[in-house]
Amino acid sequence: MNPAPYHELLAERFTRHVPHIHELGIEMVSIDVERIELRLPYREDWLGDVVHRLIHPGVTSTLIDSACGLAVLARLQNPEPIATLDLRMDYLRPAVADLPLHCEASCYRVTPHIVFVRSSVWQSAPEKPVALSTAAFMRSTTSKKRVI
Repeated sequence: MNPAPYHELLAERFTRHVPHIHELGIEMVSIDVERIELRLPYREDWLGDVVHRLIHPGVTSTLIDSACGLAVLARLQNPEPIATLDLRMDYLRPAVADLPLHCEASCYRVTPHIVFVRSSVWQSAPEKPVALSTAAFMRSTTSKKRVI
């Protein structure tokens, strides 16, 4: 199966039809089976600390969760319901004003029930991350009636 048409459709639906993604202005930089990259342009209302001009960590969290979920869907290559089970973030440095946030995410293990993802967020250079994360996403499974 050629994943390109699915990934193009996934990217278009993600950026245009997911309400909070559209409202935030998250942009798709790249998408394939191995990894995705998103970009969040800077906005003044992202500031959590206006004195020091630092972006609120919740903005970073939203970008990471969105990128990880999209990486799962890109890897599975078929639409299916997923849900974030666990999302651990290490904030390494504050995100500063006037620069966009970039997030790269990739799946490192896929099982029939769980998908494991890593991501990195940076501003000026990938080798200087703002935050790193690991996540686990639950895949939908068919419910089977059990008789005890």
